[in-house]
Amino acid sequence: MPQPTSITPSSPHSIRLEAVTLARGNQHVFEGLTLHLQEARIGLVGDNGAGKSSLFRLISGLDQPQQGRVVVHGCDTQTDRRQLSQHVGLMFQNPDDQIIFPTVAEELAFSLTARGETRQAARQRARDFLAQRGLDAWAGRAIGELSQGQRQQVCLLALQISQPATLLLDEPFASLDLLSQARLAAQLDATDQQIVLSTHLLDHVHDFERVLWLEQGKVRADGPGREVCEAYAANVRERARAERGTSHA
Repeated sequence: MPQPTSITPSSPHSIRLEAVTLARGNQHVFEGLTLHLQEARIGLVGDNGAGKSSLFRLISGLDQPQQGRVVVHGCDTQTDRRQLSQHVGLMFQNPDDQIIFPTVAEELAFSLTARGETRQAARQRARDFLAQRGLDAWAGRAIGELSQGQRQQVCLLALQISQPATLLLDEPFASLDLLSQARLAAQLDATDQQIVLSTHLLDHVHDFERVLWLEQGKVRADGPGREVCEAYAANVRERARAERGTSHA
């Protein structure tokens, strides 16, 4: 079984969870979880309810641990919350939970005005940002006219333009057809930001330098993407066979 990767202190990326306990009601989501996430591409795999989205909520400061601490690029998520958005951006699974403004350019500009840019400067920068990517025609497009995959692209562009060091992507491929998945994957490949990506579609993290397999709030395996994805897939097949055998008994 893959083992946790070694930590490289010189890495430009650094997200640390130190003995973190997160509880909701009487249920412990994490208990004493310690992680150091420093690689440029990190995948999260595991069944529904394993803790992937909860981990993202901790890193982005949406949830606070009952014990322990979370430090993102030197920013404590409890004491430095105002600065946290400069370091990390979270993309939800459903783009409609994230998009606020009616047009693409306005949505991208909001990411900049939230950081203090004037509205006029932000809108011009948003148009320039789209033009650099061959998306000039998107600037004035209504969000409601876009496909699911295109709205996902807009969410990612809005994160990229504000340039946080880390992007947290929660099941970004879940509702996309194959062509939209390929476009989004290419968009991710082109960014130099750190990406932490949760997915059930293992092909998208198979070649990542590090993948964590979460199981009931614990790290079941941690290592190179190929090894962890194959181990998780084999476990799923084994459980599926066991369930079929039980149902036929």
